[in-house]
Amino acid sequence: MADRITVIGWDGTPLTEAAGAALAAATLVAGAPYQLKALPVPAGAERIALGSVQLAARRIAEHRGAAVVVAEGDPGFFGVVRTLRRPEYGLELEVLPAVSSVAAAFARAGMPWEDAQVVSAHGGRLRRAANICRAHPKVAVLTAAGAGPSELALMLRGVHRTFVVCEGLGTPDEDVTVLTSDRVADHLWRDPNVVLVIGGNGPQAAAGEAAGWLAGRPVGFPGAERGWALPADAYAGAGRAGEGGSGSDALPAHVRALVLARLGAAPGDLVWAVGAGSGALAVEVARFGAAVVALEADSSACARIAVNARRFGVEVEIVHGAGPQALGGLPEPDAAVVESGGAEAVRAVLARRPERIVAVARTFAEAEEIREAIAGAGYRAEGALLQSTPLQSTATRPAAARSGSFVPAPPRSGLPGPVLAKEQAGAAAGLVLGAGTQTVLLWGEQGA
Repeated sequence: MADRITVIGWDGTPLTEAAGAALAAATLVAGAPYQLKALPVPAGAERIALGSVQLAARRIAEHRGAAVVVAEGDPGFFGVVRTLRRPEYGLELEVLPAVSSVAAAFARAGMPWEDAQVVSAHGGRLRRAANICRAHPKVAVLTAAGAGPSELALMLRGVHRTFVVCEGLGTPDEDVTVLTSDRVADHLWRDPNVVLVIGGNGPQAAAGEAAGWLAGRPVGFPGAERGWALPADAYAGAGRAGEGGSGSDALPAHVRALVLARLGAAPGDLVWAVGAGSGALAVEVARFGAAVVALEADSSACARIAVNARRFGVEVEIVHGAGPQALGGLPEPDAAVVESGGAEAVRAVLARRPERIVAVARTFAEAEEIREAIAGAGYRAEGALLQSTPLQSTATRPAAARSGSFVPAPPRSGLPGPVLAKEQAGAAAGLVLGAGTQTVLLWGEQGA
């Protein structure tokens, strides 16, 4: 192993005294070609162009002498330190960081960034980085070859954002360009670069809150709404049907809770909500940090989705349309929920191979057809009939209910036979069972 290993973060400014001394004494120097050319590498030192950090780490482990690894900005922040410290290499490091490229980019833009998401497009993660940009109003993207500003903008086609592209930060060739996302792909960009992606719905900070307290979260986090699977009346128009009765009411809260659990949505995912209705479920998925595309045939319901997304400070991409043809231009989903549309919609979604799918069935016959579609596509198919009856005070119940008569469930269930609730004899504290609901859910998962 090398006698001494120093990792120097370089942001284009003159090296510190400690970094300069380490570099002057080095017998092996690894770094990007432009760094090896720009820095005063000793003439007799072995030079390694830092393409594969793993290969460089193995060579450093074999080296006898003083080794230096030069990295951009802060090498401990999405940098080489994590790889170099893997146990198999047995390397002990001294790290001399500079200002991170993300901090420098936000400084050039004159913006605070404790509330920003920071993602890396390295290692084939461009699509997940783009999904973060869909879902959040302030994102810094660490780009890579083949995953730069142009490729990112193409991934976000149709989503309006402002790009701040920072090229060659700290070098004589530094350039900062501000463009709307639809114009970014028309340019050729120089490596290395960092991209700030700004825009979309964001939570509004309360008056007087000058700064946040948790990195990567909006100012004012966690906000007034602390729960999920909220009551339907938390969403505008959740109890209304769409034009011609085509729009979907919000699913009951307990049903949405199971849907959210089965979807498993997380930051970096993209989720389709097909037949989204008023958007209650789409908004709740977005509150988990996932990117959401809501497809809805009812124009009035689309407007209500936009209202609910703004109310909760989340980003939901709304597509007005219905049927398999409307899915063709949508970005690839990681998960999907079909709130209405039946087996035909489920089959169209399965053709795009999401990892997970959840569907609502209106009848048992439809449930069987959906289950067969999920299983036939190679997914493990499961399902459940969810029944729920709320407890209500006798003071708020109709006289008929208080006298012990049966109360039929609302027609939302769509299943044969009414769901009935009856006041229980001796109910404590004046409580009775309210009108019940039942919903059939089916879900599937790949590779299970």
